[in-house]
Amino acid sequence: MKATFVIPLSLAVTLAACTGAPPGPQQPKSVATSAGIVAPTTTPGNPLSAVRHPIESLRPRVIAEIEVGGPLAPDWQVAGYGSVWVANSPKNSIQRIDPRTNRVIATIPVNDPCDGLAAGFGSVWAPGCAAQLVTRIDARTNRVLARIHAHIFGEGEGLIAAGAGGVWVMTADMVLSRIDPSSNRVVAKVAVPPGSTSAVVGFGSVWVTSYDTGTVARVDPARNKTDATIDVGAGPRFLAAGAGSIWVLNQGDGTVSRIDPATGTVVATINAQLLGDGGCIAAGLGAAWVSLPGAPLTRIDAASGTVTEQFVGEGGDCLSVGFGSVWLSNRALGDVWRISPS
Repeated sequence: MKATFVIPLSLAVTLAACTGAPPGPQQPKSVATSAGIVAPTTTPGNPLSAVRHPIESLRPRVIAEIEVGGPLAPDWQVAGYGSVWVANSPKNSIQRIDPRTNRVIATIPVNDPCDGLAAGFGSVWAPGCAAQLVTRIDARTNRVLARIHAHIFGEGEGLIAAGAGGVWVMTADMVLSRIDPSSNRVVAKVAVPPGSTSAVVGFGSVWVTSYDTGTVARVDPARNKTDATIDVGAGPRFLAAGAGSIWVLNQGDGTVSRIDPATGTVVATINAQLLGDGGCIAAGLGAAWVSLPGAPLTRIDAASGTVTEQFVGEGGDCLSVGFGSVWLSNRALGDVWRISPS
């Protein structure tokens, strides 16, 4: 991402893939990696010391390293329709990876893909910041079906989601816009808290984080209306639906909030020590998975709600779960790792 996001707290955020800087709290003591990114220091008093390992120790579980076109290339991901789809802003494209061969089998032109990917309604949906469009790609033919003038926010992160009868995207008028996949038009606009950036569909609702207010809004798709606002940690941005919960990465304090979708309440706050710029979160295979530059992969067990693995060092940024694997975008390395979950 090349844009700069200025929020009401007068905090400038330079957007990289899946990136946003936290407000307020001071970052923990850290060490620099070779890429100039910081990762939490492992010390004897650190509760995660026993589960924190250098990224090199993850190598035996890397099933494949898939080249996608050089440094700063792989970014947002979504798994669906028999493939893993990866945004590649430097190449102005969405790349399709076949999990049977672990190779890129299609490259679809999308101008300046940014701020998320979504799969649904037989298509992949890709925001493009340069023209504030949403590009709809046919998942069967790899052809562009539509370019929708949605006036996307363009300075959010993870701002698009598909399901519950629509495609949901944060737009420049600071509302959650609903695109009807049958007409490729915006058919409704939903008021959400100020500073809202990211959306996910799950458990019959649309969930939207507000970085400014430290909340997650639950949107009822039947009424196109926010029906609950849930307090989480500081600076929430990325979120995922899966493993029976909504998982929220709070950039401002490094925690992960776990929301029970049935009650709309936070049932756990997990000290993942993932404070800092960037990140991505996904859920599946019995866990929530988090990536942060400097801490490429963290596993939070869905049964116990505890961090069971955390790998630190160069790499990471965004990730997805699908086809029995975790797929990790390594922007600094210019490739995608396919990782065995255990």
